[in-house]
Amino acid sequence: MRPVDFVLANTAPGPVPLVPEIVLRLADEPFGLWEQVGEALPYWAFAWAGGQALARYVLDHPDLVAGRRVLDLASGSGLVAVAAAMSGAAPVLATDVDPLAALAIEVNARANGVSVTVRCDDLLDTDGGDAEIVLAGDVCYDRAMADRVLPFLARVTDRGIPVLLGDPGRAHFPRTGFDPLASYPVPATAMLEAEDTTPTTVWRHRPRHDRA
Repeated sequence: MRPVDFVLANTAPGPVPLVPEIVLRLADEPFGLWEQVGEALPYWAFAWAGGQALARYVLDHPDLVAGRRVLDLASGSGLVAVAAAMSGAAPVLATDVDPLAALAIEVNARANGVSVTVRCDDLLDTDGGDAEIVLAGDVCYDRAMADRVLPFLARVTDRGIPVLLGDPGRAHFPRTGFDPLASYPVPATAMLEAEDTTPTTVWRHRPRHDRA
C-alpha cells in the first residue's frame, strides 16, 4: 500500500470541533492506528487540543498572519497551517519529521482549498529561517520534545519574530516567559484527553529582554 493510501484508509474527513470551518482527515481512535504505525503516535491523524485552540485564534485574528511568511512547526495534521493559509498567510510552510504527517498535511491542505508547502524536516536546531511568524500547536507533550522546542522558540523570538503556541496544560510547558492571549474549552476527540472538554490556552512567547 502506498503511504498516501495508508493515510486515506485510516482516516475519514470531518469538521474539527473547535474549528468547523476546517475539514481534516482524522482517525476514530489512536491505539489501533498506533499499532499499525509501530513507533511514534500518529500525531497527524488527530486534532490535538493545542492545535485546535491555535487554529481558532488564527482564524479569529487573521491580521496576525495575513501576507506573512508563516512556519507551522511540528504540524501533524496541518490544522494550524491550513488555518494560517485560510487567513491570508503566504507562503505557509508546515514541517514535521514524520513522512506520513507530510502526506496528511498535503491531503488536508488540498481538501480545504489552500496552498501549504510541506517539508519533512527537523528545524529545531535552526532559528526559524525566513519565517515572519512561527506557530506551534501542542509541542510540549513530552520532556525530550520540550527540551528541544523551547530553545528553538527562544532563538526565534530573540530575532524579533512572533511565536504563538497552543497548549492544554501539558506538564512540560513552562508557562514562564509566555503571555496568555486567549483560552478555549476544546472538545476532546478520539479519546486523546482525560475529560470531555480540555481548557487550552494560546500563548505568545516573550523575548528575553522583556522578561522580569
